[in-house]
Amino acid sequence: MLSKYKYLFSLFCVTNRLSRMLSSVIIIGLLAFASSKPCDTSGSNNELLLSLNKDLLRSLEGQEGVPNPSVHLALRLSNYHNLAKESEHLNRLKNILHNDIQNSLSNSQPVVGRMALYTLALKSSCYDLTTVTFTVSETSETLLTHLKKQMEQEKENIAFSQRPLTNYYQYSLGVLALCTSGVRVNNHVSNKLIKAVEHEHFKHGDVDSIDTYAMAGMALQCVKDSGTHVQNAAELDTALSKIKQKLLASSRTDGHIGNEFSTGLAVQALLAMGSPVAECAASMEAMRTDARSNTYHNPMAISQILPALQQKSYLTVKSKECLNEDDTLVLEPVDPVVVLPSMTKVAVMVEVVTSSGASAVYSVDVPKGSSVLEALELLQGQNVGFTFEKESSLWGPFLSAVNGEQARQSDRRYWHLSSDGTALNQGINDFKIETTQRITLKNTSY
Repeated sequence: MLSKYKYLFSLFCVTNRLSRMLSSVIIIGLLAFASSKPCDTSGSNNELLLSLNKDLLRSLEGQEGVPNPSVHLALRLSNYHNLAKESEHLNRLKNILHNDIQNSLSNSQPVVGRMALYTLALKSSCYDLTTVTFTVSETSETLLTHLKKQMEQEKENIAFSQRPLTNYYQYSLGVLALCTSGVRVNNHVSNKLIKAVEHEHFKHGDVDSIDTYAMAGMALQCVKDSGTHVQNAAELDTALSKIKQKLLASSRTDGHIGNEFSTGLAVQALLAMGSPVAECAASMEAMRTDARSNTYHNPMAISQILPALQQKSYLTVKSKECLNEDDTLVLEPVDPVVVLPSMTKVAVMVEVVTSSGASAVYSVDVPKGSSVLEALELLQGQNVGFTFEKESSLWGPFLSAVNGEQARQSDRRYWHLSSDGTALNQGINDFKIETTQRITLKNTSY
């Protein structure tokens, strides 16, 4: 686009028909116009947004198990809609996800993250939250009442053990869901999040958790916008400034913030905290490049970048109005793609490191392009003493046990996966094995 302006300016200089003053006005106007469009809304980018939107809609068709509220939230925040399919998904959330949360509550399991996303999803559809209830010990109370109670339990655990029952990502989601629903967040609850920012408690292992900083940024910005956190306004502003500094300091030369899968939430947070769109231009372009190369084939990942690419954030749900919405998004029939197994085999070494530090190494040959999950299944099938168990999550399956050793959230442990020493930034069903490599599964605390 700039080349077009340079051409016009050259032509102007050649003809020299206007005064120098008019020349200055035109140049300044053109440059200002050019610089005001860092996030180009060209036809190709609109096509990309439509494509991502359709990918999310298609993911609903083959969805098994508990429906993903994050996908629903992204669909509802989009500029393009298929209202019939969105309504079908909303009904699945109100039945299947609702029952899943009810079971967790009945078993006294912490469920703040799922409950918060459920709240945001319902809010994005302008659903009356006062009509949604859960029953515990024969007492029926509203969704928001239960969410407030969950947050109180999380807060009390922080006071007792310096960390939430779940983690600060889910804690931030809880603050955000309450705030965007118009519920006044208890100062003691938000203060715990502010202190966690101050003391840099958002870690995944030894590395800053960009996703957590991003979610905390949106949560605290909502609290600030609500005007209820007046006692510690200065501390709140300091925390927001620190979050923004953390996110910007994590920007890579290729435009990603943290990695490919944390950039979407990071951009959402920066926009929510008032950063100009121009400040996010490189990150948006990085996400567009990734999307065109099919990096984001996981629905959860798409659900986080789509709002950001449309210059929105989860805070947008606070003012969402479900009026005069577009309903033009149509899914064209897609021919099924048959993927033949690769005849090329690659050797994989699988190292298991237990919590005590003991290690065992196994080898397995897998077809090129296999996922880590497929490699582990092949290895388990060899009956060489390797076994594993997996559980489901919104991001897909994750390892819960290897060789009989558990890595449970309640124990603050997880299986850290790396390939040739580099931590995997995708799930076991998403990371593909293309070359000979060493996959390490390490039981790690956090």
